[in-house]
Amino acid sequence: MSEVKRRDLLAGAAAFAGFATVGLLPGTAAAASRHRPGAVSAPSLGPGDKAVVAKVDAKRALKHLRVLSDDIGWRVCGTRQEHRAAKYAASVLRDLGYKVELQPLPVPDKKLAELRAGGAHWQSAAALRGGVGRVKGDIADLGTATEATADLTGKVALFTRVAGQEQAQAKSAAAKGARAVLIVNVRSTTYPERKAASFAPSLTEDVAIPVLGLAEYHGAELRKGVTRLSLEVTSLTGLTSYNVLASRKATLPNPDGKAVMISAHYDSVPGSPGGNDDGSGSALCLELARVLRHLPTQQDIRISLWGAEEIGLVGARHYVKGLDAAGVGQITGVFQNDMIATSHPPAGTYWLLSVDGKVNTTTAAITAAAERLGYTGQTKGPVARGSSDHEAFFERGIAAGNFSWRGEEAPSQLEPVYHTPEDTVAGNISLQRLQVSLELIGCAAYEVARHK
Repeated sequence: MSEVKRRDLLAGAAAFAGFATVGLLPGTAAAASRHRPGAVSAPSLGPGDKAVVAKVDAKRALKHLRVLSDDIGWRVCGTRQEHRAAKYAASVLRDLGYKVELQPLPVPDKKLAELRAGGAHWQSAAALRGGVGRVKGDIADLGTATEATADLTGKVALFTRVAGQEQAQAKSAAAKGARAVLIVNVRSTTYPERKAASFAPSLTEDVAIPVLGLAEYHGAELRKGVTRLSLEVTSLTGLTSYNVLASRKATLPNPDGKAVMISAHYDSVPGSPGGNDDGSGSALCLELARVLRHLPTQQDIRISLWGAEEIGLVGARHYVKGLDAAGVGQITGVFQNDMIATSHPPAGTYWLLSVDGKVNTTTAAITAAAERLGYTGQTKGPVARGSSDHEAFFERGIAAGNFSWRGEEAPSQLEPVYHTPEDTVAGNISLQRLQVSLELIGCAAYEVARHK
C-alpha cells in the first residue's frame, strides 16, 4: 500500500469516527428519526441526513434573521446598513471557524429617502433627477391628478402614480411651490395580487425639489389621516457592496479542491426590511454553516452571501467573473436560497428552479433529500426560471439551483408583500417552512459534499 493511500485511509477513518460522534450522540438519533415537520410520510434517513437534522434548528436561524431584518433593516446595496449586514455575517462565520473574505464590488449611485410621519420611520427610493436635503411640511393629497393647479407653497404634494405622468406631477408641484413630491406606487396589471413597492420615479428633466416613489403601504398609511411629515433625501455616490465568502476545507483528502456552495443574497430593495427576501436565505446559510462546520466531507464547504442581487445579480456575477477555468471546475453545485420562509398561505410548494429547467446536481440532490425526509409530493421541479443568483453560475456551466417557497401553480406566485415594507419577520416568516428549508438544503448539500 502506498504512503499516500495509507494517509487517505487513516484520514478517512478519523473523519468518519468523528462523523459517528457528531451525528449520533445520545438522544440525537431518535430526534433525527422523528416524523419531519409538515412531511407527508415518515423519514428514511441515511447517516448523513441524521447528522444534519439532529443539529439544524430554525429558531437559531431566526435569531440571525431578526438581526438582519429587525435590527439592521433596509439593506440597500452600497449603504451603511448593507455593510453592517456583511460585517455581521462575516463575524458569525469567522466565529464558526470559517475562512472569510469580504469581496468588494462597485455599485451605481442612488438617492434614498427617510421619512417620519405619525411616529413611523420609513425608507423609500427617490428620483435621481430630483432634489436632496431635509423637508418638513403639511401634506396636500392630490390623488390621481396628473398636474398640480392649486397653490402648494410650503406643502408636500402627495400623488398616486399615473403611468408616464411622473415628470408632469413633479414639475407642476414644484412650480406651485411644493417643497417635496411623494408619488405612491400602484400595482402592476401583470401581478395584481402583489402590493406595489417603493420605486425611483423616472424624470426626463431635473426637478429642484425631492421626488420620492413611495410603496403602496406608505401611501395607505399616510392617507389614514397623517397631515404632516418630515423627510430627508440623500445622494449616495462612489458606492461599494460586498460579497461575504466563507469556506472550510474538506476533512478527507481533496486534491482537486472540489467544493459545494450554499448561498443567498443579503441585500434588500429600498423601503423593505427584507425578512423573507432574502433575510431568510441568509439566515439559513449562517445556520447551516454552524451545522456543517465539523461534519466530515470529501469536498470543501463554501458559504456565500451575495451583495447587490436586487439590482441585477451584481454580486454573484462579479464573483463568477473572477473565476478562472480551474475555479469553475472546482464548484460541483450551488444551492441558492431565495425567499425560503414565507408564511403566505398559498406558498405551500417548495420549488426547484434551474435556469434551463433541467435536472442538475443540486436539483437532483434536493429531490432525493425530499424523498428521504418524507416530503415527497411537496416539491416541484426542476422548472425553468432564472432571476436569482444561480443564473450567474449557470452562465459559466456550473450546476446551480434556486430553492424557495412559492404558490402551487407557478413559481411566479410570490407572496403579496414581495419587495414591500411589510416583508417583516413578524408578518411574513414561517418557522416551520424555515425548518423544512434548512433540512432539505442541509441534507442535500451535505450528501453532495460527502462524495467526490
